[in-house]
Amino acid sequence: MMIALGGCAHAARPGCSGDIPALFERVSPAVVMISAQSINPYRMQGRVSHIIGSGFIYDSKGLILTNSHVAFGRQALYVTLDDGTVVPARLLGADPVFDIAVLQIPRAEKGKLPTVALGDSEQVRVGESVIAIGNPFGLDQTVTRGIVSGVNRILPDTPLSFSEPLIQTDAPINPGNSGGPLLNMCGEVIGMNTAIVPDAQSIGFAIPINLVKSVMPALIRDGRMIRPWVGFHGTLIGADLRKVLKLPLTDGLLIEVVEPGSPAETAGMRGGEIEFTLGTVSLLLGGDIVTAINGVPTTDADKIAPLMRALKVGSTLKLSIFREGETREVTYSLPERPLLPGDLPEEQPDLPQRMLSPKRDKP
Repeated sequence: MMIALGGCAHAARPGCSGDIPALFERVSPAVVMISAQSINPYRMQGRVSHIIGSGFIYDSKGLILTNSHVAFGRQALYVTLDDGTVVPARLLGADPVFDIAVLQIPRAEKGKLPTVALGDSEQVRVGESVIAIGNPFGLDQTVTRGIVSGVNRILPDTPLSFSEPLIQTDAPINPGNSGGPLLNMCGEVIGMNTAIVPDAQSIGFAIPINLVKSVMPALIRDGRMIRPWVGFHGTLIGADLRKVLKLPLTDGLLIEVVEPGSPAETAGMRGGEIEFTLGTVSLLLGGDIVTAINGVPTTDADKIAPLMRALKVGSTLKLSIFREGETREVTYSLPERPLLPGDLPEEQPDLPQRMLSPKRDKP
């Protein structure tokens, strides 16, 4: 790409058009509005909540991608097409951890359903121009423009094994944009809009489309992502953090939380009990420190995340643990991870857009 003088946005790569009206006219027919209804039988008041989100058709068989928090656990799902037609939708599969869902609608009676091409998020560059199309606050077929503000952004309080390397953008997205496409100037989907920082100025996040593509087959085949239950999560401790803490710790993965009922709890692993906060650093101290996982030292996050993602249900996990000045070995088998309470966002009937607090609140 070339950068024009005078502070203009990056020019589109060869073969792509920077004409946003033409791009919108070509792509928007594949963007849909998703209306969902939830019923909470345990409430006397406000039992029914209505959710508006976005999605996009990627296959003429009627397959639609959207966010899990838009579609998962809903009693009714309807899709409004570009021409105003409203059709019922069926949830094929959802993964609340990565916030991805696949829906299916009936095929078009005449002709084919419009589709949008899925791009390659590995090719995304910081500073390149993008557009977002969706239904903010129910305003259908709304387009906004911006740039890629950053890549490989990790949401706060995300376990290393499930971290989402999100795309950050300043293209305005709002409640109702959830599940809509973030597109490059070629009209290819490079991300799925998923979260915003509400108190900031145009800080939004999209799930990279390559991550979405890697999850789609399992959602269609099994209805869910089958992943092992490790049962703990924490924070890497290195020399810099040890210097700040001034405690006799060793480098490794500090276990802050052991999930109740997990194999880690059964194996006797310990989580933190003492809260420590300094600036933007917030830790639970007093737990075990994992110094190696299956023989691989836990000193580099770039190595730990792929190692954890490679674990399968039925795998054996071998951990080297530092506790109270001594090192011990812990071994246990990994069952399938169930759906946990923290996987689901709190119900916000009037605000169907995942939001992040700048104070590290859970998304």
